[in-house]
Amino acid sequence: MPLLHFHILEGRSDEEVKVLLDAAHEAMLAAFQVPRADRYQIVSEHKPSRMIVEDTGLNIPRTKNAVLLQMFSRPRGAEANTLFYKLLTERLEAECGIAPSDVMISIVENNDAHWSFGHGRAQFLTGEL
Repeated sequence: MPLLHFHILEGRSDEEVKVLLDAAHEAMLAAFQVPRADRYQIVSEHKPSRMIVEDTGLNIPRTKNAVLLQMFSRPRGAEANTLFYKLLTERLEAECGIAPSDVMISIVENNDAHWSFGHGRAQFLTGEL
């Protein structure tokens, strides 16, 4: 955990998606100091008419490479979140050729009672994690 849900326009190859996911995982590890095997990622691909990512009046240009990331996580703090934004955009630019202007991130915070990793138990509450 965290759970990362990527929304991208259809058309990327499997290898391009793998590189994107690997880059995001490395940024998450560095920013949030979670275990390497703590990896939960989903990719949803959309037709161009089904995903609109505009600039909110900030004059941020978007291209067909736009990535919208929804991250669901326990609270991590403003400093760690800000570091994640920076590391993620740097890695996506370096490893995937995705401009930082094409990356939008929204973090949805929840708490330990909102997570079950299987077996019908809340592992954060039971002490298993």
